Amino acid sequence: MYLLIIIAISIASMVVSSQLKRKFKKYSQVQLQNGLSGREIAEKMLADHGIRGVQVISTPGQLTDHYNPKTKTVNLSEAVYSQRNAAAAAVAAHECGHAVQHAQGYEWLQMRSTLVPIVSVASNFSVWVIMGGVILMQTMRQGQMIAVAGVFLFGLGTLFSFITLPVEYDASKRALAWLKRKQMVTQREYVGAEDALKWAARTYVVAALGSLATLLYFAFRVAGSSRD
Repeated sequence: MYLLIIIAISIASMVVSSQLKRKFKKYSQVQLQNGLSGREIAEKMLADHGIRGVQVISTPGQLTDHYNPKTKTVNLSEAVYSQRNAAAAAVAAHECGHAVQHAQGYEWLQMRSTLVPIVSVASNFSVWVIMGGVILMQTMRQGQMIAVAGVFLFGLGTLFSFITLPVEYDASKRALAWLKRKQMVTQREYVGAEDALKWAARTYVVAALGSLATLLYFAFRVAGSSRD
């Protein structure tokens, strides 16, 4: 059953990833009538929300766009930073949506930020702790406690994945509302931006479901080993 679920989620992940790339390629060809670049869109959205201490910078790679609350920087991939199309506008506004969340103390973003340092450590060791605990359960009673601790650590990563969902959806909602309210895009451009962000959000949904499925597998594996 676990293998079937993982295969289904893997297929869904590939489909969503493929669709996301196709959508961004499609809407990268829809040029903005206002002629603004991703950087200019981002700077306007920050200014309209009264955010002055956040810098918009270019970062290498493709789909590497993100907001860093520690450095207060909106990091846009090279294409998004300089291009003037619906896809670039969508991504730039979305990342600024996170900056607005940060400035307004959005609770889900605060929760995710709190978990970041914990999850960064837990994700590196959880699987090894689980496997080590399962092996030790054959020879010592403390093995079960170690395995359970590993499952708990992995669970923190799963929790992080689900907390990320409202953060990402809310950032897209803020971005699209601002683009429409300020008439930064035409109706055709808005539809493209909305569609692109919709598929981007689905990548987080698939990742969260995959993490949950793996967590349940590890939990059942540890429980089964303890009965043996």
